[in-house]
Amino acid sequence: MKSIIFDSSTIISLAMQNLLWVLKPLKSAFGGEFYICESVKRELVDRPLAGKKFKYEALSVMYLLKQGDLKLSSEDLSVQTNKLMFLANHSFKAQDWIKLVHEGEMEALALAMKLKSSAYFVDERTTRLLIESPTLLSNLLKQKLHTKITMNRENILAFQKIVRDIKILRSSELLIIGYELGLFDKFIIRTDLRKTLLDGLLWGTRLRGCSISSKEISDALKIEKL
Repeated sequence: MKSIIFDSSTIISLAMQNLLWVLKPLKSAFGGEFYICESVKRELVDRPLAGKKFKYEALSVMYLLKQGDLKLSSEDLSVQTNKLMFLANHSFKAQDWIKLVHEGEMEALALAMKLKSSAYFVDERTTRLLIESPTLLSNLLKQKLHTKITMNRENILAFQKIVRDIKILRSSELLIIGYELGLFDKFIIRTDLRKTLLDGLLWGTRLRGCSISSKEISDALKIEKL
């Protein structure tokens, strides 16, 4: 069975825009399963329910799980998760090792590898850059921390080798797919608002933590001939 794995960051981005409903028709169009792992469930459901913020969003995710639009994996991923966390969190050093990633995103990545998933959705920039452009990540860390950054190339290469077959996507790509499938056509009450719709969807993801640049948004609009 085909599968797609979601990190908490992508689900949060959708939830903050009241767009969790798109997962059901997207899953139907995909013809496979949408999964989250246990640590992502803790981030999306357990912790918010125990606090004061984001309780409604947590209940919305619970509803998706009950309906089967999201599935909770029961795979034991502890060994691979710990290995990925060690490599990622020992790849860049200032005075001490810089903690780049958390359990949720690495367990989700391990699940994507275990299931040989079609894609892994994560909106956080750090994980994407660690895989795709560690030098750029090093420069960004240097700018943010105002100090020299040392790269452990051995650990970076080991991390990249493990996850090299995983396709990394973001909520922005998910919404573009939904746009192309016509899921948002009901909101286009005038033909001249088609560009406004997609622009609004993509900027909504950017403003809620998705690592998509303004140039990427402009390029997406051009690709869609808007």
